[in-house]
Amino acid sequence: MFDPLQSVEEKISRHARVGTTPSREIVIQFNADVADGMPWKFIPTQREVKVKPGESALAFYTAENSSSAPITGVSTYNVAPMKAAIYFNKIQCFCFEEQTLLPGEQIDMPVFFYIDPEFETDPKMDGVNNIVLSYTFFKVKE
Repeated sequence: MFDPLQSVEEKISRHARVGTTPSREIVIQFNADVADGMPWKFIPTQREVKVKPGESALAFYTAENSSSAPITGVSTYNVAPMKAAIYFNKIQCFCFEEQTLLPGEQIDMPVFFYIDPEFETDPKMDGVNNIVLSYTFFKVKE
């Protein structure tokens, strides 16, 4: 049963006590887009990673300002399929934080995340073996 108030450590411990250690591997795929009029290159550094529920993982996205002026952007994200989103937990993320890049500047931005161990035992997640984490960068109006 999904309990959003229980910590991931408590869930992993409970699953270990009852013998439901995660065995299922989930492929997390990464997508990156920029909104119309945003002169940035924005790509995931890796296309995918494989994780088991309860394991943490680190991924990176790279953004580059390809214009001749400083630009501030902010990103939003979504998780697909939507029903898996409640199990996707970001520990550290660049989303919703303004990023200012100088002309030609390039930065790597980390996303540190885990899949909630409850994913393993939720019958609604049967057949969900791939999750897509997608970010879109938008230009902040000055």
